[in-house]
Amino acid sequence: MVVLVACHQNSSSVLPEDKEAKAMLQGVWVDEESGDVSFRVNGDTIYYSDETSMPAYFRIYEDSLYLGSGTSYGIVKQTKHLFWFNNQNGDLLKLRKGDGTEDNSDAEHQAPSILTYTHQVKIDSVVAYNNNRYHWYIAINPTKYKVTKRSYNEDGLEVENVYYDNIMHISVFLGANKLYSSDFHKQQYKGLVPESFLDEAILANMEYSHIDAEGLHFNATLCIPDGASCYMVETTISYTGVSSMRLVEY
Repeated sequence: MVVLVACHQNSSSVLPEDKEAKAMLQGVWVDEESGDVSFRVNGDTIYYSDETSMPAYFRIYEDSLYLGSGTSYGIVKQTKHLFWFNNQNGDLLKLRKGDGTEDNSDAEHQAPSILTYTHQVKIDSVVAYNNNRYHWYIAINPTKYKVTKRSYNEDGLEVENVYYDNIMHISVFLGANKLYSSDFHKQQYKGLVPESFLDEAILANMEYSHIDAEGLHFNATLCIPDGASCYMVETTISYTGVSSMRLVEY
């Protein structure tokens, strides 16, 4: 059998499916080498063993397993008790059907956990410039806005994880007078941060930086969850209560 390398097929949803192959794939599948549960198949859905990966719709067509995203994996061998295929890296993943003796509780998650990337934080301080004292507040508030990130699990399979985004709030006071008060959402950073990055990023943090002749400076960090990629955008609040933003670093 020809081994196919994982690739993207946007038309996978309209391909006819191999119902016999799908029927053989039902049940819990275990990595032959490690003995760990890789996933469970129920109907046309794959449920992964970790608590954070979203279930994935699939179909089998000819010699490939297609996920709902369009990603496909070349099937090398399939029987009632064996399922061998190439993962995202082109490595051969050998699975056997569970016989009921392994701990398959991790494959029973129907509704994966949604991760909160930070916790509620409220901080404030007083800073001085030109003999004036300014009192600033930052509030970091987790929301129920969902951000989906695609990555690869330990088996080299594409999975989707869901995170909750955050809303940042900044207020600035001169004595009892409110100079500025506003919420910040990640969508406000379009034009400064690539839109493709924003789709999978969350507004992770907001910090006070410094005060100078231009005003009070705050740095927002937008990050891909659990990744090393972040953008930092500076927001400057002028002494007349006008805000401006610029990209600081990537």
